[in-house]
Formats: sequence, C-alpha cells, structure tokens
Amino acid sequence: MEPSRNYPLFGGAFSSILPAGAIDVSDLRPVPDNQEVFCHPVTDQSLIVELLELQAHVRGEAAARYHFEDVGGVQGARAVQVESVQPLNLENLALRGYCQEAWVLSGKQQVAKENQQVAKDVTLNQALLRLPQYQTDLLLTFNQPPSSLGPGNLSTPPWSLGDFEQLVTSLTLHDPNIFGPQ
Repeated sequence: MEPSRNYPLFGGAFSSILPAGAIDVSDLRPVPDNQEVFCHPVTDQSLIVELLELQAHVRGEAAARYHFEDVGGVQGARAVQVESVQPLNLENLALRGYCQEAWVLSGKQQVAKENQQVAKDVTLNQALLRLPQYQTDLLLTFNQPPSSLGPGNLSTPPWSLGDFEQLVTSLTLHDPNIFGPQ
C-alpha cells in the first residue's frame, strides 16, 4: 500500500485514512465480514475496525472496558489490564453526526500467539464509537505486540498512536445501508 491515504472499508460503506504500508489482511487470509484488519509490513502491529452489536447494557467508560475485556476473552488473554479510559471529543470525529459517545482505552493483555506457549504483553489502544441509532458499537483496535526488530532494522517505521488517531478521526460513513433497514 502507498503512503497514508483514504481507504474504502466494508465495501465502501466507510472509509478511513490508513498509515503508510498497511496491508489488507483479507488479501492473505479470511477475515470475518464484520471486521477490516490491516497489518504492518515489518512489525507485528495491526489495526482492526469492527462493526459490533450495540451493548446497550453498558454505558460510558464501562462500555469501553466491556469491549476490551471481551477482546481479551476471545484472544484467550491470561491477564488483562486497563491503563486508562478517556472520553473522545466528538467534534474531532468525521462520524460526529452519527456518534452519540466515544471512548479511548489503553491497556495491556497477556496473549500467546497461535501454536506458542509463552504469553507476551500486547499493548492495545482501542476507540469505541457508539452508534445507537444503528444498534452498533464501532470498535477500532491498535495492537502493538513486542517486536524482535530494532528500530534501525525497519524499512517502514512502526505505526504510532498518531496513526491510530488519524484512523479513528477520519473514519467516515458513506452508506448507512450497511446497517440494514432502519
């Protein structure tokens, strides 16, 4: 993929600016229909955009924690630690007209990769954008596992929190029909 550019997501129903070098994982392996997954070409970093059912039973900061712990459960995390949860200013979002509340969470999960016994601390940054009119929670995740590569060995620099912030703030809805009949 070329330098940062606006990239269509979910068949063009959304778009967002992805960091330089992002590889669409669906070109490499099957990805669930409710996810868009991108990996860094050199590091083990990944970015995930997920359309999830609105979890109306949790609100505010608890909703961000709920999704973080849910991801940990799906990944078989041995330990889950939330470091911070902050509200996201809706005015900074391209989705501000649709989003009722938004949260950013930073934390660590102790996860073992497939076929490996040793669990490693993975830093996760998540943004939860809540779209109750579409019964949808949009979850964006930036996975930063520890890398064996030193910064001098990278042909493409590692992604930063700024890259993740750009993904979150530039996420734009083009076709609300993705959510089905309203």
